[in-house]
Order: sequence, then structure tokens, then C-alpha cells
Amino acid sequence: MGQIERGWDSSYLGLPLSSASALPSLRLAVVGHVEWVEFLAVDRLPRPGSIGHALRTLQEPAGGGAVVAVQMARLQQHPVQFFTALGRDAVGDACVKRLEHLGLQVHVAWREAPTRRGLSLVDGEGDRAITVIGERLTPTLNDDLPWEVLSEFDGLFVTAADAPLLKACRSASVLAATPRVRLPVLQEAGVPLDALIGSGLDPSERVEPEQLNPAPHTLIRTEGAAGGLCLPGGRYDPAPLPGPLVESYGCGDNFAAGVVTGLAARWSLAKAIALGAECGAACATLFGPYG
Repeated sequence: MGQIERGWDSSYLGLPLSSASALPSLRLAVVGHVEWVEFLAVDRLPRPGSIGHALRTLQEPAGGGAVVAVQMARLQQHPVQFFTALGRDAVGDACVKRLEHLGLQVHVAWREAPTRRGLSLVDGEGDRAITVIGERLTPTLNDDLPWEVLSEFDGLFVTAADAPLLKACRSASVLAATPRVRLPVLQEAGVPLDALIGSGLDPSERVEPEQLNPAPHTLIRTEGAAGGLCLPGGRYDPAPLPGPLVESYGCGDNFAAGVVTGLAARWSLAKAIALGAECGAACATLFGPYG
């Protein structure tokens, strides 16, 4: 843990969120995936036969698992444990070094397959397009990682796992997941989720409560600038942006990080959603998921 703290970028002390200062000290973790993403701010999104120009570039280890874990670490201002799978390559090594610098204690299941990469383009209006390259690498319960500590966490979020691992994650006090875990895995695991949090605008993340047995205690569907829908509970409002809109990459994942952190703190659902909305709004003012 000390090594992580020495490498942490202490110049960044967390986003100025009005709710975060009331958080108690929590043990948080994420089980999920990473993609090494090149972010390009372009003059226009690609069209057939056209040549565009990149105005700004950035490379980061991103993907849902990494983005959620980093935001949790920023809210807590101390390291969060992150369990993932990476290719045994230079990109995988770069992911670990950068994520440690961003405040994570990284546990890696190394694979012979290459680390997944991605390309994210955003234009001047904040519209974006993402292309991923390679298969998503997923940690499993068979990986030689310290799964025995899962029961020690106050809050745990899952973006990628096999069914046995998702079952093991239920030993955490609060367990939430994204539909990106994939419906067959959620159905096979059959664990009671405290929250299932995903995009209400992406058909691939559409899961109905009756598709899961047991149904999640709370189902949250994000809708970007329109806020979103919580079942039960109804609609919730977005938080105001603390600055000009830059892009939406990672906003939903930052939202999920805030919600799970709030639930782990035993806040009300409404208060946890409000923290998540603040996190998502702050992310929309950044280039790349971390600023």
C-alpha cells in the first residue's frame, strides 16, 4: 500500500464535489476490465471519404472498470483495490503503472492475449464515437488473485467477471454491477445485486428486472443530460455542469462510482444518486476520463 501512495498523483486531490466531504472512510473495490484508449479531439467526426484532423490527443487506461475505480479513489482520497485481467505486453504494463499513479492497488490476472485497446473521438460539440480493438479480457474466480479479501469491502462494483466470481463478490457489504457484465453471466450467477447501473440510451445495456432472478434491489438507467430513471424511485435530475461541456466519455462510469460509494456509506438512495450525478457532471467537463 505504501508503494501505491508514493506513486499517487497527490497534485490531484479529487473533484470539488459538494457531497464528497461528508463521506466516511470506506474500503472500496472494483472487479472489471481495462482498455488502453487513445482520445482524439477532432475537427469533425469521420465521414466516408473525408480526412479529419486531431486537435488534441491523450492516451489513458480506461474502460468501465478502470474509470469507476479511479473515481472511487478520488472520492476517498486513498487507494482503491482493482482486480482485472491484462495482456502480458507493454500496453498491459503501461496500464498498471498509470493506474497505480491514479490511486489504485492493482491485482492483475495476466493473459497471453493482447491488452484491449480503443479509439475515442470527440468533436467540438461533444459528440463522440468509440472503436474498441481486441477482445475484452475478463478476470475469473480461477485466477490466482486475492479473492479472499472480497468480504472485507464496504462497496464493490463489477464490470467484467465470470459467474463464479460474481457469486463470490456477493460477500461484499454492498454489491453493484453494470449490464456490461453481460446478461448470461448475471443470470447464471443469480446473486441479489444492491444495484444494477447502466445506460438507458444503449440498447446493449437494456436489462429488465424480470430477466434476473432475483431482481436487483435497485435498477438505475442513466440518460446523460436528461438525468435518468431509478426503479423503484422514478426519475432523477442531472447535476449542473461545473464548467463547459467537453465530452461524455466516462460520465456514466463516474456516476456509478459515486452511487456505489454513497451506498457503501449507507447513504439514502437519493443522496447516493445525487453524488453520482455530481461525479458524472464533473467528468463531462474533462478531456478523457481523468482530466
